[in-house]
Amino acid sequence: MTQLTQRARAIALRTAKHAALAGVLLASAVTAMAQTDTPIGTWQTIDDHTGQPKALVQIAQDGSGQLSGKVIKGLGANDQPDRRCTACADARKDQPILGMTIISDMKKDGDAWDHGQILDPENGKVYKCKMHLEDGGNKLVVRGYIGVALLGRSQTWVRQQ
Repeated sequence: MTQLTQRARAIALRTAKHAALAGVLLASAVTAMAQTDTPIGTWQTIDDHTGQPKALVQIAQDGSGQLSGKVIKGLGANDQPDRRCTACADARKDQPILGMTIISDMKKDGDAWDHGQILDPENGKVYKCKMHLEDGGNKLVVRGYIGVALLGRSQTWVRQQ
């Protein structure tokens, strides 16, 4: 094999390695961008009354594209892992809050998600829910309401990495 052929192969191999690295970096960037334009991921809930972190909620998407969210960790100072939803009136009554699905049936509606429900485990009430992203996808504004969205309250949750 001539020295010129060996050199050409080395250059081709180096070019292929650079192209592969560029592809991986591009795919990572696209994945990171995709994660910031959807609520899918882990969120730290913030109490709208005290401003203190309350829990970590994992939001996932099912096969039909609907979002749901479950509590994966309590963050309150008095939070106990075996704490139960004693005020719940549905099938979640007296069930552990840890692992409980508190957001269900959220559907994409333009730049927001709507038509779902959210449970407040503190009072056991289920509210209509809508949510949208802010701050480049790092904050999720979650609104629970009765009847119309004007009659409700909002919390801003913070994306966790």
